[in-house]
Amino acid sequence: MAMKTHISAPPPWMMALEYRAFSERAAMSAALPLLRRMPKGDGHHVIVLPGFTAGDRSTRPLRHLLRDLGYHSHGWRLGVNLGPTPEILDGLGALLERVHAQAEAPVSIVGWSLGGIFARELARAAPDKVRQVITLGSPIQMVAEDGSSAQILWKRLQRLHSPDFATSRSVRAGYLPHLKVPSTSIYSKTDGVVHWQTALTRRTERSENIRVYGSHCGLGFNNSALFAVADRLAQAEGEWSHFRAPLWMRGAYPCSDDLDVDRLPGDGISVA
Repeated sequence: MAMKTHISAPPPWMMALEYRAFSERAAMSAALPLLRRMPKGDGHHVIVLPGFTAGDRSTRPLRHLLRDLGYHSHGWRLGVNLGPTPEILDGLGALLERVHAQAEAPVSIVGWSLGGIFARELARAAPDKVRQVITLGSPIQMVAEDGSSAQILWKRLQRLHSPDFATSRSVRAGYLPHLKVPSTSIYSKTDGVVHWQTALTRRTERSENIRVYGSHCGLGFNNSALFAVADRLAQAEGEWSHFRAPLWMRGAYPCSDDLDVDRLPGDGISVA
């Protein structure tokens, strides 16, 4: 078995680059006329989950864009994302039940950072209710020994977290089965909050990684990420295929990566 390796937090200079999020938000506003002409889907329901310490306000631009593209988009209405508290975990399950009942069909879930981890857990628990999962800079392979730029704040709030959630993920790390629904992980190698390797998933016939240029805090506004999200959501149900950028946008999507070969199943990460 390969030796277990732990992944460090991004360097401080990369964290400083997170200020790019402001320019990414401005670029999204400037590009809205073009973004609203992106591929439209069948109008199905989409849940959008915020990242750690964020709430529905952070995902409002993305949710409004999805509505402009014809989808029924939903925020989570659970306040600030403080991590896996019992209230948030119970609320997430109720949210999926409520939106699924309203849609009378499987729903897609887009999760930003920690929201993406929650999205995948929901899909794992109720695959019959989820159509596909899209994550934005989500450290889906992270384990307790790995570092992030948010780990100090995470530890301060850890007393609020459900011990069952943390124990469950720790015990299952390295042995999580592939999701039964299509999944896409959108990530950036210049992510200043979580190391980009922790955001990768195994590429299979129904899972993929899409690399973009940008920051962690700006992924929900990043025009390349938004195009990829719209493209993924526009696929007909049951006809999912890997992302292929149009020729005129190929430069916005550098070659994607696969999981670090030193971090194999059983080495502590969730191959999900």
